[in-house]
Amino acid sequence: MNNINLIMVNISTVGFMRQIAIYGKGGVGKSITTGNISVSLALAGNNVLQIGCDPKHDSTRYVLNDQKIKTVLDCAKELREDEIKNEHFVKIGYAGVRCIEAGGPEPGVGCAGRGIILATDIMKKKGLFEDNLDYIFYDVLGDVVCGGFAVPIREGFAKEVYIVVSGELLSLYAANNICKAIKRYGPRSGVGLGGIIGNLRQVPNEVQLIESFSESIGSRVIGIIPRDSIVQQAESKRKTILEYDPKSKLSSVFIELAKRIEENEEFVIPTPLEEDEFEELINAAYETR
Repeated sequence: MNNINLIMVNISTVGFMRQIAIYGKGGVGKSITTGNISVSLALAGNNVLQIGCDPKHDSTRYVLNDQKIKTVLDCAKELREDEIKNEHFVKIGYAGVRCIEAGGPEPGVGCAGRGIILATDIMKKKGLFEDNLDYIFYDVLGDVVCGGFAVPIREGFAKEVYIVVSGELLSLYAANNICKAIKRYGPRSGVGLGGIIGNLRQVPNEVQLIESFSESIGSRVIGIIPRDSIVQQAESKRKTILEYDPKSKLSSVFIELAKRIEENEEFVIPTPLEEDEFEELINAAYETR
């Protein structure tokens, strides 16, 4: 397996605004994870901004209880830059979480990555990153780490990265690609991987596989989210888990995960697996099933 040569990243997490990117393959549950972490930290008294960086612009849907939200790119299409105000695309969701959707082009038209670059540039010019915030969360599509989707890492907007995975092959494959982006840009922009978040799909030996992957890239599992039908129940009401049932077991899981992120001071430049090493890891997992 990989001969890991760890590079630690010195990221101050005390007294500064924390900028955190949550990456993961589409459908792995990163938006639900990001939303519930945002709400957990807001309920604890923090000022939180969540930015959806997916062309589907649905990251903040349940934080906003399905309110309509105009994306940054929609504003850029309809208004001159000097006419755009923060209130045009910032909405307040549950627990006071501020929500933004970057937006993207229509399917089959244009580049979603370039859309994220434009949206981020507008948000920067409007002073959103200088606001009175404790946390900014970027919810970023991670199926393909193109230049646009790597903007939070490449430009150093997000100093901390967490990757949501399941035990499914394509989820881990996407996570390994995301690690390649962190390895490429992290040392230059001061970005580090804070850990892996396992969102379980009831795959055999799933926790063991996620832990093995995390160890192989030189990171660790910072949280495990068990599969629970309450997710679908909360979704049907267009609410986060913490709003739908704050006393549920899954709410406690998200509160603990948010606490671990809040207290985390261990960030690394990961060592992504080569193709043969990745295949070896997956094959070993299947052999034990």
